[in-house]
Amino acid sequence: MAKFKVPNTYVIIFSVLIICAIATWIVPGGNPQTWQVFSALYEGFSRQAGIIAFVLIIGGAFWVINSTKAVDDGILKFIRHAQRLERYRAVKQLGVGNIVIVLIMLLFGLFGAVFGMSEETIAFVAVVIPLARSLGYDDFVGVCMVYLAAHVGFAGAMLNPFTIGIAQDMSELPLFSGIEYRTLCWVVLMAIAIAFVLWYANKIKREPATTTAEVVSQEKSEKQHGAGKRAWICFAILVVVLVLFSLLYAQDCVIRVGQSEYETPYLLWILSALFAVVSLLALRVSDKMYILNMLLFTIVFLVVGAMGYGWYLPEICALFMGLAVAAGFSAGYSADDIAKEFIAGAKDIFSAALIIGFAAGIIVILENGEVIDTMLSGMASSLADSGREAALGVMYGIQTFINLFIPSASAKAAVTMPIMAPFSDMIGISRQATVLAFQFGDGFTNMITPCSGVLMAVLSVAKIPYEQWVKFIWKFILLMLVVGFLLLLPTLYISLPGF
Repeated sequence: MAKFKVPNTYVIIFSVLIICAIATWIVPGGNPQTWQVFSALYEGFSRQAGIIAFVLIIGGAFWVINSTKAVDDGILKFIRHAQRLERYRAVKQLGVGNIVIVLIMLLFGLFGAVFGMSEETIAFVAVVIPLARSLGYDDFVGVCMVYLAAHVGFAGAMLNPFTIGIAQDMSELPLFSGIEYRTLCWVVLMAIAIAFVLWYANKIKREPATTTAEVVSQEKSEKQHGAGKRAWICFAILVVVLVLFSLLYAQDCVIRVGQSEYETPYLLWILSALFAVVSLLALRVSDKMYILNMLLFTIVFLVVGAMGYGWYLPEICALFMGLAVAAGFSAGYSADDIAKEFIAGAKDIFSAALIIGFAAGIIVILENGEVIDTMLSGMASSLADSGREAALGVMYGIQTFINLFIPSASAKAAVTMPIMAPFSDMIGISRQATVLAFQFGDGFTNMITPCSGVLMAVLSVAKIPYEQWVKFIWKFILLMLVVGFLLLLPTLYISLPGF
């Protein structure tokens, strides 16, 4: 018997497009669509041009940053410093292995929550697995410290532009609104993930294969004698830019958190001064440390811009484009080198951008076929007597099921949010809760679906057979799905900021 093979994502989306076109012939009141199936693809790309450009620019910018190896270098330093904690008696009693697991998982959980780290975990798994072995753990612990932590953080993200940013845009919600409750969700999910990994790690704990000193000596790193001239030039330019920006806009900064507003005219000046001080310290170490510092402050300024100035996709794109140029210049890249790396990153994420356009074509067919209202009314009436809890659970279940076959968050947002958002209005559920259901449904099953290229690559690097991984992780995924639904329920009963 031939082994079943999941079709290509594009095949799945085009099949859904055909089914929707057929539905326009069957659903009462529909406007039958035929050749419009192909013209809908063009219109879908036109509608989502802003999101597509956003994905390509962010992908290219992060590729440039990653190519400098600044993030890699920072994580290796973090690991080494964490290992040295075993010198302290209290730490030794707690177990340096436990502390390292917690610290590394929190780090990658934040990476997943803030900028959607996913593919990058492949390289870090190769770095952390030897560390896990040296501490007396197995390869599953090494994978969990990086991959599982980043993807649980991804599922409970507060600022991830690839999930929250796109889903909120398509739901016509303010960018990163509802961050307060999402932060609580992230804390709960990460606490459960860390507890699970610690439980397993201590269950299979063996005697360390090597001493900490041996592990540190195995990590080869370049000798650092401070940053180069170009990094200092970049720093000087950025300080001037921040001073000018603060002079022009500091008085206009009004931080909006939920329904509250706080005038913060000195916030930009404080952050600019902090950037200057921390950058000087980083420049004394290396170019990579300075680039990592720029990345961290870019995230800080992104949050301030979104909450204090109403920044949206254009401003965020500009911010990361500037970061990419500054990082490349500081690393000694020529203009051609920066362009080359940026294009490589855009190529790497082009598939996701292309899927957004194709998926938007589905909505075009449903709208031009005049069947969306009928479908939404049918869904609403069928769930009318089941209560909001059941309706929210159904939406959550749909997102989870789709993610098994289409792991791309951008693609799912393009397919589902234009339908789910107005549907939630009809049944009395906030659009923010719908975005949260999408976020959880997208995140958890990424860690078990064989359609995820990242998961299969990570398992390949770790030399863990997929069947063994499923046996190891399925109970945890089930727990995450249940906890995700429980975290959705308060959005129905409690007045939460942004919801």
